[in-house]
Amino acid sequence: MVSDKIAIVFGASGFLGSHVADALSAAGYRVRLFDRCPSPYRSPDQEMIIGDIMNLDQVTEAARGATVVYNFAAIADIDEAHNNPLATATINVLGNMHVLEAARLAGARRFVFASTIYVYSESGSFYRASKQAAERFIETYHERYGLDYSILRYGSLYGRRADTRNGIYRMLHEAVERHSITYQGSGEAIREYIHVEDAARMSVQVLAPEFANRHLILTGQERLRIKDVMTMISEIMPWQVELHFDEANAVHHYEITPYAFQPRIGRKLMLNEHVDLGQGLLDCLRDIHTALHHSSEYDDATPAVSDNRA
Repeated sequence: MVSDKIAIVFGASGFLGSHVADALSAAGYRVRLFDRCPSPYRSPDQEMIIGDIMNLDQVTEAARGATVVYNFAAIADIDEAHNNPLATATINVLGNMHVLEAARLAGARRFVFASTIYVYSESGSFYRASKQAAERFIETYHERYGLDYSILRYGSLYGRRADTRNGIYRMLHEAVERHSITYQGSGEAIREYIHVEDAARMSVQVLAPEFANRHLILTGQERLRIKDVMTMISEIMPWQVELHFDEANAVHHYEITPYAFQPRIGRKLMLNEHVDLGQGLLDCLRDIHTALHHSSEYDDATPAVSDNRA
């Protein structure tokens, strides 16, 4: 039997979007993927649409008939956004407007937006500003057109399918390739890490009626200093890993908390069962090891990472 529940995920070829697409498929949705390039993670039962969110006609056609619309298409790297304010505003604000309008025209019952806990902060530069602006447009679309939404404010994600723009992936990759990790800051900053598969499952759970028109915080239960995560990685690896801190470049990220006073409150959503950080790190390492395994130089020089190392 073919499901009549259709979900489209914009930005579906990326780290978080691809995992949410899989979680939607597991929940029984017919899933459409929309991105500028084909997703290497697409399942046979998922439809792939190649397009650009800056093309309103393409976005509108892709969303036709969708009951749920997710938007993960964005410039998501804070440093990249800091150096490219016009591109950040264009993609993160106007691009999101295109997806919003397409969801309205499709008669979707829910619009789900990937925001960030940086909206609470004075940190985050143009990335924060773009997400704050996008949230206000979403809220106003609901007021004007009745389009229900869920705004998901994600914390520090990690897991398979990430790349070097992701903090934990970057640290793991450096530990494997260079036997050292360099962090742009003191390492005292605190993060609540959440495994991407946990975040993806919650991103589907929010489609329940009680989460309509809510601002939800999706962070993990692993509250750690970044230097402690670096130490954990160094202890996991079967070789010595040197840790370095470059405090001269930590200007766009928060240290202890992202929270500055804001009038709109978000409710934190958590899972009773979640991926343990240590197990999650090992899973990321398997992903990195698999990617690097094709290099004969790596094979000759680097022993395999084992789960069984004490």
